[in-house]
Amino acid sequence: MNISAQKIAEHLGGKIVGDPQVRVSAPARIEQGRPGTICFFANPKYERYIYTTKASILLVNSSFEPRQEISATLIKVDNAYESVALLLDLFNTLKKSRPGSNRFFVRRPFSSKIGRGTFVGRGTFIGKKVKIGKNCHIYPQVYIGDGVTIGDNTIIYPGVRIYRDSVIGQDVILHANVVIGSDGFGFAPREDGSYRKIPQTGNVIIEDDVEIGAGTTVDRSTMGSTIIRRGVKLDNLCQIAHNVEVGDNTVIAALSGIAGSTKLGKGCILGGQSGIVGHVTIADKTTLAAQSGIIGNVKNEGEALMGYPAISYRDYMRAYALFKASAKK
Repeated sequence: MNISAQKIAEHLGGKIVGDPQVRVSAPARIEQGRPGTICFFANPKYERYIYTTKASILLVNSSFEPRQEISATLIKVDNAYESVALLLDLFNTLKKSRPGSNRFFVRRPFSSKIGRGTFVGRGTFIGKKVKIGKNCHIYPQVYIGDGVTIGDNTIIYPGVRIYRDSVIGQDVILHANVVIGSDGFGFAPREDGSYRKIPQTGNVIIEDDVEIGAGTTVDRSTMGSTIIRRGVKLDNLCQIAHNVEVGDNTVIAALSGIAGSTKLGKGCILGGQSGIVGHVTIADKTTLAAQSGIIGNVKNEGEALMGYPAISYRDYMRAYALFKASAKK
């Protein structure tokens, strides 16, 4: 797979400085650029690599003016950092293989429907009354339970398990070994100290343009729905408990967990290994630092929190300065 500077510039809406016919086969980090690769430059601290890289093409901001001679062809765009996502998407599309379905290895009852252009890999199980949209790519060894609905253009990687009645939107990406709709952690204590399981009768709803990282679990609700709203991005190995609602365009980094019946607002950012207790409400645009924990409601929009229990980031840093000072005594 080779692509010319001309085609890349057309895709990104950029301007070429140099040879429009030079071709590349892969993107690379600017400090590791080699012939046949394209790199991007957006952070000034990496400028020294601009003049030494062996990359064939460099993606740069329109405002960039080199101070030395550059051997690579430049593609100038309004925002190089934002254009990287489009660039990587272009390469991913060119690389992606879409083999035809092998129906011999797919279990699909007549009550289920698969849209035109959708591919299903070997060993995939499709339950009763399943509806799968158009142009989806379902890799091998996927389990799709009864009554599941999957929207158009969704990608489901190997080992994903989607339990009954789950609803998956359009343009969703579920990475390997994601589990959607497993039972919520609900148990009622008995007088003898044992626990009785509480049936989890609800489902999971994942709206459009959501991406969920490998090994993440989203539990079904006890009643009603666990909801992952439009545009949410979940990293690897996260846990979303029953009856949780995650607001639009919220991002959650790896190893984070949200306990049951919590409502997380729109545009929130949760750092890695962070956690939120159950039955609380978190305001829109809340930022939670890595390894921090929220134990109560967050009422003010746009707060940055840190620590456990999480407090204002500024208050935490002041307290930390005191901790360090006392530790030196």
